[in-house]
Amino acid sequence: MSEITLDNEIEMTSKESVIDIKKNKQKKGIVTELYFNETNTIAELSHSLHISIPSITALIEELVEEKWIVETGFGVSKQGRRPAIYGINPKEKFVLVLDINTHDTKVFILNLRNQVIFTQEFDLQLKNNPSFLETLFTLVDSVIEQKITKGKKLIALGVSIPGLVNKNTGINYTYKSLNSDNKSLGKSIEEHFKLPAYVINDSKATAFGEYRFGLAKGKHHVLSINVDWGIGLGIVVNGDIFDGASGFAGELGHIQVNPDGVLCTCGKVGCLDTITSASSLLKNIKDGLRQGKVSKLGEYKDRIEDINLEMVIAAAQQGDAFAIDIIHNIGLELGKGLSIAVHLFNPQIIIIDGVLSKAQKLIVNPIEHAINKYCLTDFKEDLSIEISQLGENAKIYGVHTYVVESLLKTA
Repeated sequence: MSEITLDNEIEMTSKESVIDIKKNKQKKGIVTELYFNETNTIAELSHSLHISIPSITALIEELVEEKWIVETGFGVSKQGRRPAIYGINPKEKFVLVLDINTHDTKVFILNLRNQVIFTQEFDLQLKNNPSFLETLFTLVDSVIEQKITKGKKLIALGVSIPGLVNKNTGINYTYKSLNSDNKSLGKSIEEHFKLPAYVINDSKATAFGEYRFGLAKGKHHVLSINVDWGIGLGIVVNGDIFDGASGFAGELGHIQVNPDGVLCTCGKVGCLDTITSASSLLKNIKDGLRQGKVSKLGEYKDRIEDINLEMVIAAAQQGDAFAIDIIHNIGLELGKGLSIAVHLFNPQIIIIDGVLSKAQKLIVNPIEHAINKYCLTDFKEDLSIEISQLGENAKIYGVHTYVVESLLKTA
């Protein structure tokens, strides 16, 4: 795919002059700077990007005309005219983010200030079936038709999805039926919507969001454990998201913790996923209730399948011993698995993300207990364990940032 210019309308070609290439890179640099720093004056942009005042003034005028940036106010000046402040235009260009998982599919529309302006949840569960894509495209087409009003512009799509996503090809090796004729999910989305599409593993997306906007910001060694409908690990090493050779690094959920355990969706037995994911939590809760376990959730014994994660967490937070025990055991097993990762990566912080992070201290305390028990003392001295402050938004911001950075790459 040819490199995309800032306005996504003109493709770079070999005939483009060196001056135009340089100008386009400078414009991308301005937008990138404003995306991460929110607002700047011309003088500040000139200093940070090493572009002369006259040149950057002309570039900014073009970007304002193209509706990428806007004047947001005026700065303070000791004397003379106050400098204009510029920021990203939040009203013209948008990114659509898909959060696909085995529980549901969520659609988000964000402006370029990382503000979610629309969200909708669909009862569409990720399955290794080609028909999944047909249904997905129909739902997204409907959202775009209804929510992207005339005069506004959708510039790209980003997708968060579980599984082994090859960073070079975009092929998902876990959900192979989403790839047709060796064509990746991202390529299929691009062809259908006629827009750039970027696919990223859900745990890496979460780590990306934490690294850019959350508790990992400014830190160089971080583990972001995504305790969701599956278990994944995002890893920051020396200030960069660690991918591994093919982009598969961080599949903590598929280390074996119980050789005599149950069959995992990956085909192996006793994976961490089978005892610590939100899916396994609900299964254990429902199985326990069927076996006569005493719990406040017993009031749903005639409609056990209606029990959801929020109900279990609420029961635990209200003191339900059965729900507390299940969450506690999950935390202990997660802590054991994380102890291995702590010894491998020696992080400054472990950030608990994903749907089970809503359990707060009920999940953090047993994780801390297990790490205290199974990690060498010296590894724990500079280590903190925190619940994400961004919550679900960590993943969404991560996908959005991944899309914007991909669009604005100057190399």
